[in-house]
Amino acid sequence: MNIAKRYLFSLIGIAVLGAQLRVSAADPAASPPDPTKPSDAASPATDKKAPDKDEVAVIKTSEGDMVIQFWPDAAPETVANFKKLAKSGFYDGTCFHRVIKGFMIQGGDPLTKDPGKEAIWGTGDPGYKVKAEFNDHSHVRGVISMARSQDPNSAGSQFFICHGNPTFLDHQYTAFGKLIKGDDVLEKIATTPTHVPDRPDKRMEVVSIKIVPASSVR
Repeated sequence: MNIAKRYLFSLIGIAVLGAQLRVSAADPAASPPDPTKPSDAASPATDKKAPDKDEVAVIKTSEGDMVIQFWPDAAPETVANFKKLAKSGFYDGTCFHRVIKGFMIQGGDPLTKDPGKEAIWGTGDPGYKVKAEFNDHSHVRGVISMARSQDPNSAGSQFFICHGNPTFLDHQYTAFGKLIKGDDVLEKIATTPTHVPDRPDKRMEVVSIKIVPASSVR
């Protein structure tokens, strides 16, 4: 339970660099301990149209491709926001900046496009917040969910993909889809060697995230 707590807190916020809160705050499921905090003003610029259930996300990484199936019925605004950002190229060139084997891999921070800003990786966002859409989907391996700070409505662009089964995050983070292809890629990224604060020794690049018809993925 101590380990679970450590990760839960280390997962709740867009980390505060100066205080490596391994047991009290956190980023991806939380965000890594980092310094600055993006503003909390909620202003989800999401598309009000019903998300297309036949679309999937293809996350092309330096380690291979992963395909995500969305849950628009459970988290419509979150899915719409993720698709909007992906279609604009927002995620292209970012990386998975936080990796904890047996727990999750976290990405989606635009600041990770610049290696020179590594000290503040985990604090970036799209400039607005998306309201929480907690639901009954459990956080098990392969589920994708939104990273946030201690404010439930502070998610923006950062997300994490579960490597283990951190069900203690259920109803506290917005799960909005699941991995349907590329579990081997998830495994490669989640088990890559890391250094403090949970940074991969080798850059785990997110080359692009494309939203495509599910029928186009084989």
